[in-house]
Amino acid sequence: MAHKESNTLNMQQTANIASQITQMLQGIRYGSVEIIIHDHKVVQIERKEKIRPDAKS
Repeated sequence: MAHKESNTLNMQQTANIASQITQMLQGIRYGSVEIIIHDHKVVQIERKEKIRPDAKS
């Protein structure tokens, strides 16, 4: 029973991480999203966004 509960928790955590990554990707035009993994676990998600001024300005 504990294994089944642990499996459900892992699936929920994975879905939450996927949702967070999706949110970070929305609206980004130039940049990157970096996922930091430590000991088989996602420990940090970084979003780096670049702003490129219009060359005509």
